[in-house]
Amino acid sequence: MGAVFAALAAALAVEANAEEAFDLNALVEAAKKEKPINVYDSTGKIVEMAEAFTAKYGVKATGVKVSANSQLEMIIREAQAGNVQGDVALITDAPAALAQLLPQGFVESYLPGDMKEKIPAAFQNPLAISTNANVWAYNTEAYDKCPVGNIWELTEAKWKGKIALVDPLTKSTYTDWFNQLEKHADNAVKEAYKVHFGKDLETVEKSAAAAWIKALAQNGPLVTDGDDPVAEAVGAAGQKEPFFGLLSSAKFRDNEGKGYKLGLCTELTPWVGWTYTKLGLIASKSASPNAAKLFIHYVLTEEGIAPQMKDGKLPTNVDIKMPQDEPSGIMEVADRLFPYDAATGLDDFDRREEWQDFWRMNYSK
Repeated sequence: MGAVFAALAAALAVEANAEEAFDLNALVEAAKKEKPINVYDSTGKIVEMAEAFTAKYGVKATGVKVSANSQLEMIIREAQAGNVQGDVALITDAPAALAQLLPQGFVESYLPGDMKEKIPAAFQNPLAISTNANVWAYNTEAYDKCPVGNIWELTEAKWKGKIALVDPLTKSTYTDWFNQLEKHADNAVKEAYKVHFGKDLETVEKSAAAAWIKALAQNGPLVTDGDDPVAEAVGAAGQKEPFFGLLSSAKFRDNEGKGYKLGLCTELTPWVGWTYTKLGLIASKSASPNAAKLFIHYVLTEEGIAPQMKDGKLPTNVDIKMPQDEPSGIMEVADRLFPYDAATGLDDFDRREEWQDFWRMNYSK
């Protein structure tokens, strides 16, 4: 998706400020002369990351856990008021950033010069620090292997009321996924239907993706307000008939932390899950631009991003390898994840309400 991402950002007149002659020591010294910074991220790991950054460089940073939706509102209001509190935003809502933040100049994308050869062009403009994944999971205590082999099985009566996922009405990455399926993978969804049912798909919907989404909604899935309830419904020990679910790869850490029995469906056709990107952006009116740049550089290093890699977040820096003890095993199936394609980033944003209405109309408890 590299050329597409760059082209889309260029069309919005967004420029990454990559430095040809990058001097880390000079950046550190400049950052030490500035005020402390706040870093917004949707994961609590940002607190740990900011503390480690402060200890390493002697530049004070505070990590603040803020949802992607709240980040958008806060960034816009702070910029408009001329009272920037969040100097760095690590945000998973790429479509909204492309549509609302970058064009208005509320934030800017910065690529450290020494990272230019390490970050694929796909993720440079605007800068993405990681690729995050939502994956299909099952309970390994109840099943010897993944009980589902094809996504169309999830529309059948045997799974009615037994699928768990985050409510698409509350999390925009899900409606973005719907739009991505229709725009970039409709033939794959159609072929999966034929493989499973042995006949061509016939539907009154405008796409195979819409037909699958409609059938899934009508099959009465359990919709939750976050990944934690999904992880519990799928992975809690001692269940005779656990849910099958779609959740963040980060939740596989609960196997150790909470004794869950989450297993990754590694053979699911046509994909085992899907991805979205996390952008690293700097508030344009930050009073501490060098400290903000230094933090962006830090999260592009293995030391900086390590806490999130433990949660299955894939770094965009190609020199960084995932830790062997990452609990989900996501790297083994990275090539079987449906990748986010920014060619429809703005369309994803524009059609969110349409897809929410589509889900709402077809959802059946």
